[in-house]
Amino acid sequence: MSAGSKSGISYDARGLAEPDAVAPMTAEVDGDSARLDATDLTTRQFNLELRRLIYVENIHNVTVANPGSKHSLGVGILKRCNITFEGSPGWFACGLIDGPIVKIDGRVGWSCAENMMSGAVVVERGAGSLTGAALRGGDLVFKGDVGARTGIDQKGGTIIVQGNVGINTGFMMQRGRQIICGDAGHNMGDSMYDGAIYVGGKIASLGVDCVPGDWTDADTEFINRKFALYDLGTPPPFEKFVCGKQLHNYDALEPSEKKLVI
Repeated sequence: MSAGSKSGISYDARGLAEPDAVAPMTAEVDGDSARLDATDLTTRQFNLELRRLIYVENIHNVTVANPGSKHSLGVGILKRCNITFEGSPGWFACGLIDGPIVKIDGRVGWSCAENMMSGAVVVERGAGSLTGAALRGGDLVFKGDVGARTGIDQKGGTIIVQGNVGINTGFMMQRGRQIICGDAGHNMGDSMYDGAIYVGGKIASLGVDCVPGDWTDADTEFINRKFALYDLGTPPPFEKFVCGKQLHNYDALEPSEKKLVI
């Protein structure tokens, strides 16, 4: 039964559009698990059906068949559950999630897990640019190469890349950590304010105010724990990079100047 309407579309009590926007209930459900074929579903239909399975049917394990590189799949899930993609989603996969454990048996396009708050996304291959943009928490793991601007504006969480990363990785990083097993492109850590970047390969160049950091026992424990958690094998030797804090100059400003930048 409809609970309200907006722009000619009716909505149920859970705020989901009905009936034209709701996907046909095609998922195969078996107890606590479901298999959802994305072949004939639009992005909107897919996400609504996924939400129905997780929130209404209380399914904890969803397997997605044939994602077909469609964009914006698996976004906005704010509940602990397990989601497995058999194949590759497109851009903006699994953004704005808080709690799910996602496994992707393929690769992803740009902006995977943007604004993720908690949980984990493990990708068996690589990803495009802007991976983990504004990441706030959780773990984001890639077993291949990743494009440019990985972890731009990162605010927390951990990004692990077993391959190489592109230019401007860690740009304006505010908090969190990145573990890069391969090489990093130019301007790594440019304008970062906090956090740490661990690199196992070569670095084309460091960005403004990104400097080598002191290695501690806590760094060793952190690296070993993450590698064991995701079965990534033996960690390579890493070098640590942090903010040099030369850009932290607000206290030197006059009060009138400070008002303009805060």
